[in-house]
Order: sequence, then structure tokens, then C-alpha cells
Amino acid sequence: MDLQEIKRRRLAGQYLLEKADAVTVAGNLCGIQAQFLGAALHGLRIRTGSDETEGLVKTWTLRGTVHLIPEKDLPLYIRRKGTAEDVCESGWYQWLKGRGHALPPERERHFAHLVAENIAEGVDGREELRRICREAGMTEQEEQVLFSGWGGVIGELAQMGVICHKVQQEKAYRLCPRFEPLPEDEAWLKLGQRYFAHYGPATLRDAAYFFRLPQKDIRAWLRKLPVESFVCEGREYFHIPGETVDAEVPECLFLAGFDQLMLGYRKEDNPFLPAEHLRGIFNLAGIVLPPVLLHGRVVGKWKQDKQGAKVTLFEKITKKDQQLILRAGREYWPRVDIEV
Repeated sequence: MDLQEIKRRRLAGQYLLEKADAVTVAGNLCGIQAQFLGAALHGLRIRTGSDETEGLVKTWTLRGTVHLIPEKDLPLYIRRKGTAEDVCESGWYQWLKGRGHALPPERERHFAHLVAENIAEGVDGREELRRICREAGMTEQEEQVLFSGWGGVIGELAQMGVICHKVQQEKAYRLCPRFEPLPEDEAWLKLGQRYFAHYGPATLRDAAYFFRLPQKDIRAWLRKLPVESFVCEGREYFHIPGETVDAEVPECLFLAGFDQLMLGYRKEDNPFLPAEHLRGIFNLAGIVLPPVLLHGRVVGKWKQDKQGAKVTLFEKITKKDQQLILRAGREYWPRVDIEV
């Protein structure tokens, strides 16, 4: 198998050759990274052909960030289960304790209960919850911890499986359905199976990068999964064979910011991303910008504005290829401009 076939199989596994419904896509891709919801929705749109998000929730899962996942997959990601009535388990704000910003446990529990109880009663907006906590005596210092942009009380309640985000632009929440988390080893193995079935062919380093786990953990999965392996250009790749896909590779794709086709692999080894364009997509602030993929190769980035979208090219391309980009972009926006 050569690099072109590897790229084709990855496109197929990530629903960029043949579309599927949102629950299937988000489930099999181990979630769609969603700290910028608009990017996540575009990532779904190019894989589903619609704006449908029925059956999805937004919550903290892999790599310490939020993803869109199927609600039915909550047991795969939540390791410690609480309820709206009981949110006083030990372990609250451990990451904050390490930074010296923890609150007294009784204050943490008090506001966690208050937030959970109000969400259960239908008060779902972040700012309304913040107001309620202020009226209940939350100090400015406590607010910095409880409503931290890095998670705070909302993040902790989500990671306990008590609440999750509603899939909408305004920050709002709802209770999770009752469920039992899967045993950790079983959950990781299921996620590994999805990865090698839908991101494969991929290397050990790719999988370790995606999951932020040691390679020895990935090797342990491989011993239990029905993977096949091969060597291409000195690297060993693993994949779980699926159905044959005969669809043609798209001439041009407007990928999303934080797109799974970029995040799914070690960025220095990704055959879709030329080394000279790496910093054009993965900037030093940790943002993964939305790429333009032309003939299976990143040639630029795009940004949406009030008029439509603006494409910034990283290299010279032919007039014919510029027309391909314009035509692909007009599937989503009435106006597309190219900056050479």
C-alpha cells in the first residue's frame, strides 16, 4: 500500500468520500472536537451533508477538551459517575489544587449542588447560573475558580456525567441521562477499535498523538484488535479493514478548524499536510486553522466572514485549481474570495 492509498482509505474512514448520519460520524470518529462549535458543525456538515445534530451532546472527553459525541456514548468517556442529587464525591478540582487555587471542599460542594439543582429545574444558561451563584454569596475569587474558562464547576459536573452542554452556540446545559460507565480498559479498547477502523491506516505514533497516551498502551490494544499491518516508506501502519469504497477522492474540500483529518495523526507525519505548511494550520497559539484540501493536499486555509469565505493560499496554484476551490466553496457560501 502506498501513501496515495493510505490517504484514500483515511478519507473514506472519515466519511469524506461517502457521507453518513451525525451520530454515526461522531461516534466512529471518537467525537468531533468542539471548543469552537462552529468548526465542529462544519466538520459534521462536510461528512453528513446536513446540519442535523439530533442525538449528540457536547462534553469533555479526549485530550482534556470538549467534543460532540453521541449521547449513547457517554459510558465510553465518563469514568466517574455522579448524579444531580449527589455531587460531593472526593476528587473535586484536583487540577486546580495542583495550581494552588482550590476552594474549601464545603464551598465547592455547595456551589456544585446549587448549579446541578438549577439545571435540573430548567435554568440552563451559563450567565444565569453565574448570577444565581453570586446571589448565593459567591465571591469574586470563588467565581474565578467555579466559572473558570478551563472548566470550573461546569467542567467537573460534566466529567462526572451529571450534566452536558446543549449543542448550540449559547452556552447552556442539561442533565445527562442515567448510565453506568464502562470499565476503563473496555472503554479504551472500544475507542482504539474505532480509531484503527476509521483513522487507519495509522502508526503507533499517530494513535498515541491522538489519544495522548503512551505507545505501550496502544501496543496493548493492537494485540487484542483485528488489525492488519504493513510497512510504507519505513513506517509501520495498522488498520482494521472495512468495506471497499469506490467513490472518487474529492478535488477540493474545505475542512473544519480542528478537523479530525488533521488532529487524527501526528502533525509532522500527516501526508495531507506538507511540512512547509504545518505552521499555516497548526499555529503557535494551539489553534488548528481550517485547511483547504486540494487533490488530497493542504494548499491554504480559509476563514468565514459576513460576505462568505476568504481563502488564503500557501503556494501558487493554477487558474483551473483556483476555480475548483471557488466551486467547492460555493457549496457552503454565496461568495468565496481567494487571496494569493
